[in-house]
Amino acid sequence: MSATLAGFALAATLLILAPGPDSMLVLRNALRGGRRAGWVTAGGTLSGLLVWATAAAFGLSAMLQASTIGYDILRFAGAAYLAWLGLTSLGLFRSDDTKRRHHADQPSEAGPNQAGWGRMYLNGLVSDLLNPKIGIFFIAFLPSFIPAGTSAAALSLGLGLWFVAETGVWLAVMAWLAARGVQWLRRSAVQRWLERATGIVLIGFGLRLALESR
Repeated sequence: MSATLAGFALAATLLILAPGPDSMLVLRNALRGGRRAGWVTAGGTLSGLLVWATAAAFGLSAMLQASTIGYDILRFAGAAYLAWLGLTSLGLFRSDDTKRRHHADQPSEAGPNQAGWGRMYLNGLVSDLLNPKIGIFFIAFLPSFIPAGTSAAALSLGLGLWFVAETGVWLAVMAWLAARGVQWLRRSAVQRWLERATGIVLIGFGLRLALESR
């Protein structure tokens, strides 16, 4: 069992460190609102991962794997959402609060208001829930680390929670590093350039999700 957990931890770490839309969203919102904004976004991402891990442990996400229509609906909705987030980072569809913040010399120390925190949490949650590849990932990835003769549902849920915890640590560190970078640079032009770069990457992830088959 210890060898199984060690192998899973290593494989999970390598997967988590690979750049993906979750990391880009945390980076984007940390650049916009500071460390806490990145952590709130990470909280939304972890909530989505927890839903997928629970669904996979109890066999619910297997229904998604069997339904081509349901899979495609989630896939295109997730792609559209990532593309929309990318476009907002490029300067389109911004709210007045975001525009004012980008015209300021420095990021606001107070961070977003209550509605802003809610939007950042939903950024992470919705993008994760609308990505069917995460559900399929849990179905395909976790069973290979479950020894024969053990309770599949319980161990699958435990491994899923481990994966969520590892992801949380990585996203929290990323948000902290991004926020420290913003405070160190203190140049709004550089912040806008970085946000636009993350916007292009998010659009790329959305296009890849829309065009990829299972």
